[in-house]
Amino acid sequence: MSVRYNPLWKMLIDRKMTRSEMRIGAGISTRVLARMGKDEDVSTEVLSKICTFLHCELNDIIELVPDEEKTPEAGEKAK
Repeated sequence: MSVRYNPLWKMLIDRKMTRSEMRIGAGISTRVLARMGKDEDVSTEVLSKICTFLHCELNDIIELVPDEEKTPEAGEKAK
């Protein structure tokens, strides 16, 4: 499973809040925000800080999506 932060970005738009305002209010680094912008994993501590700042639940800011099907490597037989 992979994580996406689309619900968080939509929430910020609805609240007319920038990512930088959320970052400062939640006390997270620019590096962590950049990772989130690329849909990379971040710690549960970071997610907790964001939820506390925005007064929301974890499932309000992330979505889990299945990993894409992997194709066989060159030279391997498909099963």
